[in-house]
Amino acid sequence: MALRKKQEGKLIIEQTRDLDVVRAMLSAAGMISEGLEWPPACYLIAYFGIEAVGVVGVEPSLDAALIRSLYVVEPMRGRAIGADLVTAARKAAHTRGARSLYLFSTDTGDFFKRLGFVNVPVAQVLAALGAAPLVKYYGAHPDEFARERAWSLDISQDGVILR
Repeated sequence: MALRKKQEGKLIIEQTRDLDVVRAMLSAAGMISEGLEWPPACYLIAYFGIEAVGVVGVEPSLDAALIRSLYVVEPMRGRAIGADLVTAARKAAHTRGARSLYLFSTDTGDFFKRLGFVNVPVAQVLAALGAAPLVKYYGAHPDEFARERAWSLDISQDGVILR
């Protein structure tokens, strides 16, 4: 994604390698920040004006990718920023060769269902993305992992022009 000029009152989403900003947002939200440095990963930040208001990560592996760490700051929720971040993550995953997009969630299943995701067995994500840092993190923390549900979205037709 090209960097865009931030404008007051405008929402933009940019790809970033500024992991300090990503880590600070995730830490403030009490979310996992281990593995952010994984070279294939990409992070997208939503800005409202010059203020960072949301973040999402994409951990690709061959033809699959994991959405990790979707977060929108509390005062900005309810404005479709989360959905916009998922759309941007979906594009980022597709451009990295992913045909399937996965994520883990403990309590936001209804949100992801509205975006087309379906609940899948956790083993499916483990098989597709065993090298992803978040998957490795959960492997080392089985108590946390036991609370997660897995979700999937077929993105194999993204960008395909049908005639």
